[in-house]
Amino acid sequence: MRKPLPFELSKDKSFFESLSDWMGDVLYDELPEKGLEMRDEQIFMAYQIEKALKEKSVLFAEAGVGTGKTIAYLLPAISYARYTGRPALIACADETLIDQLVKAGGDIEKLENLLNLDIDVRLAKSRDQYLCLKRFEEAEKVEVDDWIDDIAMSIPEGVYAKGSMLSTQPYGARSDYPFISDESWQKVNFNSLMQCGVCEMRNRCGQTIHRAHYRSSSDLIICSQDFLMEHLATKESREREGHLPLLPEVSMMVLDEGHLLEYAAQKAMTYKVQNFTIVNLLDRLMVDGVRESTLYAMEKLQEDHERFFDQLRDDIVPSEENRKKINKSKTLLTYGKRLIDDVEKLLEEFVFESELYMIPEYELNMAEEFLEQYQAAIKIFTAKSDAIDWLEEADGEETLVIMPRLITEVLEEKLFSKNLPIIFSSATLSVKKDFTFIASSLGIKDYMSFSVPSPFDYDEVMKIELHEAKNEKVVEVNELLKDKQKTLILFKSKHSMLKFKESLSLMARLSVFFEGDQELSSTIREFQSGTISTLCSYHLWEGLDLPEESLTRVIIYDLPFPPQDPLFDAKRAFSKNAFEEVDLPFMLLRLQQGIGRLIRTSKDYGEIHILLNEEEVKVKDQFIDILPVLAK
Repeated sequence: MRKPLPFELSKDKSFFESLSDWMGDVLYDELPEKGLEMRDEQIFMAYQIEKALKEKSVLFAEAGVGTGKTIAYLLPAISYARYTGRPALIACADETLIDQLVKAGGDIEKLENLLNLDIDVRLAKSRDQYLCLKRFEEAEKVEVDDWIDDIAMSIPEGVYAKGSMLSTQPYGARSDYPFISDESWQKVNFNSLMQCGVCEMRNRCGQTIHRAHYRSSSDLIICSQDFLMEHLATKESREREGHLPLLPEVSMMVLDEGHLLEYAAQKAMTYKVQNFTIVNLLDRLMVDGVRESTLYAMEKLQEDHERFFDQLRDDIVPSEENRKKINKSKTLLTYGKRLIDDVEKLLEEFVFESELYMIPEYELNMAEEFLEQYQAAIKIFTAKSDAIDWLEEADGEETLVIMPRLITEVLEEKLFSKNLPIIFSSATLSVKKDFTFIASSLGIKDYMSFSVPSPFDYDEVMKIELHEAKNEKVVEVNELLKDKQKTLILFKSKHSMLKFKESLSLMARLSVFFEGDQELSSTIREFQSGTISTLCSYHLWEGLDLPEESLTRVIIYDLPFPPQDPLFDAKRAFSKNAFEEVDLPFMLLRLQQGIGRLIRTSKDYGEIHILLNEEEVKVKDQFIDILPVLAK
């Protein structure tokens, strides 16, 4: 249901004139009178966004930490959504930050209470954040631990009953199961193998019900940038197949931590080929009554697939990075081309099987869709193209990832040519106040921009100390943690965090919590409440907002240079000076984001500790100038 505007419209003023007047009343008078601190930079940002809405422009809004960016974009976004009759979309850096935006006591709740606004805000999470009923049924047959029973108890009774599901409340989101580990969740969540379009449970699963719920939002839809990019990548194909796009039409977009959009776009355009997935899929189709020629075709595809992955392992370049580079041998490419032929022959056999009805229709349809995607991926992998590929572990399984490079062209066509107001919001969007780098990397030709500094007096509230290779880093951390201060430790990668974890004694691990031990947003809530005193993370460089006593120390365990992996190697290959154009800007941006976790309000204080090994000490002069206070 469409909600009324928070201000009156008149014949004498346009919507934008009325919006401008209302924001002035709210920002200069109403909110300050009710105890909310407003800042000049924040008010400036709100009016720049209002201008971008009026001109339907892309806006790079670079505002320092503590500006109050969320309120600055919420006021015009909610008003514009109600004026146009379409919700505004807020796309966060990743899934972990969505719940942060709607948490109790956050900016949305503050505006509701202070301005008497009933804000209709709904979450649209990525598909892997939802329970898959098909995978849950399979896991329930083999899992014996309590977590599987907890999920079973949470599924509404009507899911397996006849009749309409329209009245069923949304269920099955990852955040509904805070104490289930990531490892366990990956056994029951949606994954790329599941073909929802041919699933008989698709209208009863939590993902579908959540989607129907957020589609009807009248004010705000909040999703991750990954999900927004998946929506754009699949929109045309879903519409061709008669399915609704993942997201509805929106009036405007806010890209929170918008400097990360390029990586979300790259991720959405990848093909994934997993080691055991196709073997297990075909095993399920080998039922009694299947024609001998079909069985032979399935067995041949399985065998050739296993040979392909055996050779793939031999061809990878050993490294500690999650993404492993592949030196494609002639043997590997020969196996790949053989797989393309195997799939073609099997799909021909499936035409005959569909007329015999020996294989369940859902299983056959799912296999056909999966094999078509599998074949398309292998064709790209074996072709001479500018695609980027690597081997990694995803969902607990070896996965070949293949990513086309045409990011800017796709974004320009599917997003930035739609005459839609798009607001990039972040503390770090420019290189020395120049926005050319981010604009060109995303295919944006026309845009507005501004940059305002942080309002905080960092000399008064923050202390930064560099630790230069005097001891092992784990020793330095143990010394710092003795005082039980509320501490966030940031790592450049999951590998680095797990290596640190292995270095801790068993007793020390009891007082330190690690990302991945349970659902992350619930871990953050426990950290804020004081249940956890030390939190280790490799994701929370951006967006984490823990004011005052919730966080008084940040330890940056290693400088966040990008990994030496195929994705960044490709970026380096297209640059004249890889360190200056790729590695250093990435590290500086991420380092500033990590430092920005500490001071979030005028009442915050604390210390930053940056740990440097011998190699990192050599580049100290490259980042010393960006630190908000002088380091010791």
